[in-house]
Amino acid sequence: MDEEGRLKIISENYADFIIDYETITERLKEFENDTINFIDQRHAVIYFDISRTTRNLLYETGYSVVPKLFGLTDTQNLEEMGVKKLQSTVALSLRGEGVLLGFIDTGIDYTNSVFKNTDGTTRIVSIWDQSIVNLNASDEIFYYGEQYTTDEINQALLSDNPFSVVPSIDEIGHGTTLAGLAGGSAIADADFVGVAPESQFVIVKLKSAKLNLKEYLCVPQHVQCYQENDIMFAIQYLFNTARKLRKPIAICIGLGTNQGAHDGRNYLDLLISGIAERMGIAIVISAGNEGNTGHHYFGRVDQITGYDTVELKVGQNEYGFTMEIWGQAPGIYSIDIVSPSGEYIPRIPARLAENREIRFLFENTVLLIDYLLVEAQTGDQLIFCRFKNPAPGVWKFRVYGKGDINTGFHIWLPMRGFISEETYFVRPNPDTTITNPGNGMLPITITAYDHRNQSIYRNASRGYSRENIIKPDLAAPGVEVYGPTLNGVFSTFSGTSMSAAEVTGVAAMLLEWGIVRGNYIYMDTLEVKKFLIRGVKRLPNITYPNREWGYGMIDIYRTFESLRGE
Repeated sequence: MDEEGRLKIISENYADFIIDYETITERLKEFENDTINFIDQRHAVIYFDISRTTRNLLYETGYSVVPKLFGLTDTQNLEEMGVKKLQSTVALSLRGEGVLLGFIDTGIDYTNSVFKNTDGTTRIVSIWDQSIVNLNASDEIFYYGEQYTTDEINQALLSDNPFSVVPSIDEIGHGTTLAGLAGGSAIADADFVGVAPESQFVIVKLKSAKLNLKEYLCVPQHVQCYQENDIMFAIQYLFNTARKLRKPIAICIGLGTNQGAHDGRNYLDLLISGIAERMGIAIVISAGNEGNTGHHYFGRVDQITGYDTVELKVGQNEYGFTMEIWGQAPGIYSIDIVSPSGEYIPRIPARLAENREIRFLFENTVLLIDYLLVEAQTGDQLIFCRFKNPAPGVWKFRVYGKGDINTGFHIWLPMRGFISEETYFVRPNPDTTITNPGNGMLPITITAYDHRNQSIYRNASRGYSRENIIKPDLAAPGVEVYGPTLNGVFSTFSGTSMSAAEVTGVAAMLLEWGIVRGNYIYMDTLEVKKFLIRGVKRLPNITYPNREWGYGMIDIYRTFESLRGE
């Protein structure tokens, strides 16, 4: 790729589209004069001038091609998961030796002692920092960002100013915390050790989402978020690195979004599933923290009135947001609208390529609506709404349906952090709130609980997926978990991403036992999940699996006890 093409990858003047060129090879002809960046043998990203986008974008290109925006989903706990007990067993002293830990996040503070060997050298194999401008980037890092190797990081650590040698900085700290929880070295003074302290790290620092995509999806410019295509490139990089080094890898994804059908069929979901079924790969994903936000609604059309009324409370000074209405096939859905001032927009008929730009007389609000009767990835109907400068107060939507089967519909607002806490459904449904990509069948989706009193984390998202796939899969400690943050400080953190990080370390222990030690060389993500399910702890008087706990609480010691067959 030439310098002009590399510049398009990071330029705000170019939009990014994801395409499946394996099944739709003719799509490539449409973009033969544009820059194409291939992720794998199926997926590619097209970069084209934003001036070519039109009001009919979704109809012309499809919903799936527009990258989704992802946000961060936020040592007593080791005893709770059976880690210390297992590691104290001589024959099963599993600490992640020979296994890689892969993180796709905000980067890593490589100067922190938790990522060093006892001699002060780094335990990091490589860092791909997507945020660094490099117009000479190689195909190994997909023509953008900068890659730093073990030798370069060690050189930096010997310098009085390490960041002048390796200028990759975790400004937020989320990635540093997750990596430390999964595999941080023992720090006696801080009374800390990660789950798999003899593993090595492969790190991707994601670049921030383009402003043009934020504007299209009505996300405030100051919100930190990341694009689906950059995450896809990151996953492929981790996989490629592991194969090059011939080592198994446990990958942690502590990111999520409410965009998409919540059924495991987005482009990112498909890429994850394809890699998750490869030997030596374990992919762990946080369930999200959307359970109590009021961002999900589920309804059925009343067979007598012919509609269901949805009430949406919008807070003061809301910048804007999207709202996705997903109808279950074979039903066909349409909506009308009543604004907070009482202005009525009559029912918009469900027709192919129906789209409207509605400007309200008594509110300074613009509402853009696109009907996709058959969304390409799912086959289901999507009504995609974009609110710009939404008026505060209660908005009412009547959702009409037709068809012989009343299968119902789901509505999702953006995830926590993308809109204010004052915007929510008046009658929300806390189920089906697992953030994507946690709804896919193969990856291990982890929720959080409080190990001090055995209660589920109050903010945790709940299952199942829209297709009733059992999610979350498992639960791990995720409330007031002690771990590293920036500047060498240790603190406590809560959230399902903390739980996912710990389980990534547990997955590394299983990969060490199975692949490195040769006990089960065919181990992949699904096998790791099944091994973990074998050892779960469960609370009395609760039916499992369920929407809150999945199959139960992880206990890796019980997993190995179950293998004895007693």
